Amino acid sequence: MDSIWIEYGWTLLILIGLEGLLSADNALVLAVIAKHLPEDEKKRAINYGIIGAFIFRFGALFAISFIANVWQVQAIGAAYLIYLGFKNILGKSEDESDEQGEKTSGKGFWPTVLKIGAADLVFAIDSILAAVALALALPNSPLPEFGGMDGGKFIVVIIAGIAGLILIKFAATWFVKLLETRPSLETTAYLIVAWVGVKLAVITLSHKEVGVLDEHFAHGLAWTIIFWTVLLSIAVGGWFLSGRNSTKDSYNKKASYRES
Repeated sequence: MDSIWIEYGWTLLILIGLEGLLSADNALVLAVIAKHLPEDEKKRAINYGIIGAFIFRFGALFAISFIANVWQVQAIGAAYLIYLGFKNILGKSEDESDEQGEKTSGKGFWPTVLKIGAADLVFAIDSILAAVALALALPNSPLPEFGGMDGGKFIVVIIAGIAGLILIKFAATWFVKLLETRPSLETTAYLIVAWVGVKLAVITLSHKEVGVLDEHFAHGLAWTIIFWTVLLSIAVGGWFLSGRNSTKDSYNKKASYRES
């Protein structure tokens, strides 16, 4: 019996690390989507986004069986993330040429909050699917079932999810400041968003009712290595290629915005 709890503890540590990475992605997306707003509205939008992340992730925890078994939900999430990522990457040059970009339609406070909410929902689905995939590989515990899931496994998913939410809270503020000094990281962020969308698409295609890919491929070693290698390559490459804004450039940009 002791060996079971050792395995549970080790899996929980791995899951907390995984949730930390996914939470960092989620926090970076919050910062990027709210980036165009004035400072006071930006903080409010980020706070709403953090609240939304809490609500959606806890909601997803209590809808585990639905999310894990209905491939249409996964497909919609995948399509939205891929669309969001490439739409912003391909449309970036047009946005940069528009000096009044902050005033364009669809970029007001509430449309931004709605976009953040949609991103939160999809990241919640991805987070819970990743946690459940690892937890289900554990042996059954002596604890009673909860929500159709073994009690021990459910507790592991809950603890990992809470750890991820705490990390979102602290990471979002840090990413807002980081984007001010490295604005080119915005493209990196949306590349990561699109790649997480590809991950969800692979999960969808591996679903037993879809059957395009082998049922075990999405959570197999080969795809896991490919996914994390590409994700880390995007993050590291984006960091080194982004450069750093000088304090003078940042000041001039803010002054120009105030004058407009």
